[in-house]
Amino acid sequence: MSYHKRTVAVASAAALAGSAVLLTAPVARAEVVDVNYQCKTPIGAKSAVSPIDIKGVKNGSAYRITMSWQKGVSSSPVELGKGAMNPSATIDLGGAESGTMSVTGPANQAAIPANTPIKINDLSGTYTPKKTGKVTFTAGVLTIKALGTTTTCTPAGHPGPSLTLDVTAAGGGSAGSAPSGDSAGQLPQTGPEDSAIALGTFGGTVLLAGAAGVLWLTRRNQTVRR
Repeated sequence: MSYHKRTVAVASAAALAGSAVLLTAPVARAEVVDVNYQCKTPIGAKSAVSPIDIKGVKNGSAYRITMSWQKGVSSSPVELGKGAMNPSATIDLGGAESGTMSVTGPANQAAIPANTPIKINDLSGTYTPKKTGKVTFTAGVLTIKALGTTTTCTPAGHPGPSLTLDVTAAGGGSAGSAPSGDSAGQLPQTGPEDSAIALGTFGGTVLLAGAAGVLWLTRRNQTVRR
């Protein structure tokens, strides 16, 4: 292989490496978390543990957040007919954001027998980032309304987040105050993962620049020899 071809190959490899780093940049992390719900029902206190899954799908500048229960929670002493049970829940926000968001869903599509754990349908809501950075989503309070009664289920202890997203605020807001001095105007850095991505991208850029310089010198020397 000629020197010219080897130089082009090096530049191509560096470009592919830089692209791979960017394509594999972690933007979300999901984990199914067991949540111990302590429920206050019209007939007394009940408890149940259900694995909770929270997913986020980007939709423009916002995210569609969906919360799923893998096991039933609470129960009813009487049968709940189709459409008799209406669930809703909150999700606690952490990291760059704080507060809660609400998720809702349809009523039960089939009758729920008496004294049977109530399976909650998937609940969804829209989350619009107000800050830039890593935001966590953790199961909050579940509310079940049925037959004119209300059951409230609160997670015991401090369950871990079921979802972590790297988000960017639509208006360019950040998790902290604006930097001053020479650091002003820099992009926000949210953790070591971002540093690794930045270093990988920088390394690919340096390789490309070096390869381009060698290629230019090679062509110049060939021109001089001619």
